[in-house]
Amino acid sequence: MPRSPLSRRVPAALRSRRARAGAATVAALVAGTAVFGVGQATAEHSVPRSDKEIPNLTLVQDRIKAYYGDTVTADGEHYASPKSNYARQVHSVEEKARAYLTRALARHGATADKGHAKPAIVLDMDDTTLLTYNYELREGFHFTEKSQDEYLASTDMDPVFGMDRLVTWAHSKGAEVFFLTGRKEAQRKWSVRNLKNVGYDVPLDRGHVYLKDKENPPAYLPCGADCTTIEYKSGTRQHIESLGYRIVANFGDQYSDLRGGFGERTFKLPNPMYYLP
Repeated sequence: MPRSPLSRRVPAALRSRRARAGAATVAALVAGTAVFGVGQATAEHSVPRSDKEIPNLTLVQDRIKAYYGDTVTADGEHYASPKSNYARQVHSVEEKARAYLTRALARHGATADKGHAKPAIVLDMDDTTLLTYNYELREGFHFTEKSQDEYLASTDMDPVFGMDRLVTWAHSKGAEVFFLTGRKEAQRKWSVRNLKNVGYDVPLDRGHVYLKDKENPPAYLPCGADCTTIEYKSGTRQHIESLGYRIVANFGDQYSDLRGGFGERTFKLPNPMYYLP
């Protein structure tokens, strides 16, 4: 985050036309295999030719809730279920990451002792390490900077299921941990508080938590305040590696979190709620 409005963030994938459109939308949504906004309804038509090629907004929201195992508390707050299909998909990614990191950290840790670059992992924040589901439902899937500020100032987002344990474990095995988010610099205090409160037991100083500073962009980003997400994130990863680290794994819920190089392996977390180019 920040993100585009709901009309550009509705996820779906229509693999067929007319009668089969709704079923294909649901299947792709639950599987987390595709993300696109209104105006990209089919592979054949960049502009829908009829309403049948456009996913119904209410249906999409209902399917998102079902995928996350929507749980409503007595005071009306919405939370994702640890038994949901979303949680199961996240755990599957984490299992692969842990198996890989076990090998990678052992290999790079041994060479780091001989003066080589120290192994590191880089993680996005929203929907990679902190789950925005409660915020999304509270705001009706309608992101604004004002509502995000108000939420983050007063509320801690839950950790993405199991990611707090994975990150703390990786750090204990020798990985330096860096958080790299598109959140604005003014949200640093709230973001660090949230990470600490929900179990990310790793260094959370300015050298380990990178937020987007449009007012005073760092000199290592040639694009300055005009960076795309890919430029900002890949440029920051390049900077991290220039400090003497080797990024062995990069985690994100958007492909723009992962593209641009500077990382041996990428791990994509599922997110059917919004799309960030």
